[in-house]
Amino acid sequence: QVQLVESGGALVQPGGSLILSCTASGSTLDDYTIGWFRQAPGKEREEVLCEKGSDGSTYYEDSVKGRFTISRDHAKHTVYLQMNSLKPEDTAVYYCNAHHLVTRSDYWGQGTQVTVSS
Repeated sequence: QVQLVESGGALVQPGGSLILSCTASGSTLDDYTIGWFRQAPGKEREEVLCEKGSDGSTYYEDSVKGRFTISRDHAKHTVYLQMNSLKPEDTAVYYCNAHHLVTRSDYWGQGTQVTVSS
């Protein structure tokens, strides 16, 4: 079983950048598809982007294409979400999800708050 801990959330001005981290313990992330989700107040949780563990391909939700990037540091068991050109509508709690390729088990972090405001 893997435990995920997100960090890096903060208050940032529009147009700014932020890097979120998702660090795993209890397991490596090599056999997992990793996704970043977010949930804004009063809205459902949505998938922002993911990197498939099977082939490394990525999915980006339209609103973040060209602005957000996912990357992994396998040695540190950490996945990063680089967010650039942030907009107020990016304000949400961001969650890291690990989906095991074989067992299909899902694991979630506790979330980290990102607020984009001037």
